[in-house]
Amino acid sequence: MLRTIRGASADAPQRAVLQLIARASAVLGSAESALLAGVRHTWYTWLEQGRKIVASSQVVDALARALRLDAVERRHLRTLAGLSDPTVERDVTEAISRMQRLVDSMSPSLVVVHDSYFDFVVWNEAFRRIRTDPAELAPDRRNLLWWMFTDERNRAAMREWERAARAVLSQFRAVVGRRRDDARLAAIVAGLSEASPEFRTWWSEYPVRDFRPAAIVIEHPEAGPIELALYQLRLVENPDLLLVAQLPVTEADRVRVAGQLDS
Repeated sequence: MLRTIRGASADAPQRAVLQLIARASAVLGSAESALLAGVRHTWYTWLEQGRKIVASSQVVDALARALRLDAVERRHLRTLAGLSDPTVERDVTEAISRMQRLVDSMSPSLVVVHDSYFDFVVWNEAFRRIRTDPAELAPDRRNLLWWMFTDERNRAAMREWERAARAVLSQFRAVVGRRRDDARLAAIVAGLSEASPEFRTWWSEYPVRDFRPAAIVIEHPEAGPIELALYQLRLVENPDLLLVAQLPVTEADRVRVAGQLDS
């Protein structure tokens, strides 16, 4: 069985792994646990004894399989062990109808949901009427970055387009920095660097910034100026999806949006 884990002699990630080993050994015994994890019994015993051994990603994943951990438990274990979060394939399609009901219920706020590539996934009627209809964008350009930097109508409608575009670019740069080997993100950067002089210039400045609360003003051709406060919410049930809500700031702004929905 697992020897006493001394807090002074083991850091938090190793203590987490050792606690997992104790759990496995108590249920299965050390020999069977080692067999199921695909490691030598001697090496496994060293882990039980709390020796300073680095548990690799492969070993931690094998132990998780031996204990039949689900995806959430496995991800939590890897985090405790100081390992990166594994790539998890999530079915965005099955979440679309649920997200659509959510964004529709938030009218007259303008609401859109983006995926991890900043693609438009779902949006409500208020967003379609006041900002744009993503369904009319080319499928390979149905993306926040492409829309922000290449759509002239959107650019003309935004009172402070440059400030907003730089903020979006900075958030995108932070995402790219965390996923440097992602081919799709690299393709977006390459395409926009060719299509937009502003994107190309600002990208070279290496801006990095997470979302900060802000407000934008849209000059709508029929309703007039509409000020919108921006909010971002990460969906717990699918963290790859990002909900962006644009709330009318004043009652007058709300009436202008509602008027477009009623027309």
